[in-house]
Parts: sequence; C-alpha cells; structure tokens
Amino acid sequence: MANTPPKSSLGKALSYLNNQWSRLCHYVDDGQWPIDNNAAEHSMRPFVIGRKNWLFLTSVGCAKTSANLYSLIETAKANNLNSYDYLKHVFTMLPQAETLADIDQLLPWSVNHEISY
Repeated sequence: MANTPPKSSLGKALSYLNNQWSRLCHYVDDGQWPIDNNAAEHSMRPFVIGRKNWLFLTSVGCAKTSANLYSLIETAKANNLNSYDYLKHVFTMLPQAETLADIDQLLPWSVNHEISY
C-alpha cells in the first residue's frame, strides 16, 4: 500500500478497505450479517423508477391517489401476493363491501393466499 499512489483506483480501494476494516472484522465474527445490502437496494428500485413518473402528477389529489395505490401494491408484494391479481380482487370486491370489517378483509395481510405468487 505504501507504493500505491493514493489517487489511483487501487489506492482508493485500499484506502476504503483500511477505513472499513473494523466492520469487516465484525462481519467475520458474526456470519449471520448479510455481506451486501442487495435486498435493501432491490426494495428501493421502484421508488427510483417512479420518481420521474411522479413529476407528471398534476394535483395533490393525483399524488395522494398514486401514493395510496403504490402503498397497496408494495404491501401486497410484502405479503407475497401477486400485485395484479390482488388489485383485481380488491377492485372487484370493494363495491360490495358494506362495513369496515368487509374492507378490512381486503387488506393484503387479510386476503387468502390464493392470489399469492
């Protein structure tokens, strides 16, 4: 490392390694820690893709509707439901809901898992 120019790619990599050494040692001590954050980055991808699309929302009402649908879809995914089938089920059953309990049964964690992946 002493002979590696600090501004070179190798020098930057070695400097990063040196700065992260204690964290690397903790990772080796506890193998249950994930070695990467791919799961977190993967879960953020829809937000990044949607960011440019949301620029075209023309009103606060549109933004609220979009946020509600997005929340419903992501919650369905978190409950291992097929998003399309889940929304089709909700939009079919919602007009027939008469009570709060009926609506509660349409939430992603309450739906039977016939529409799961």
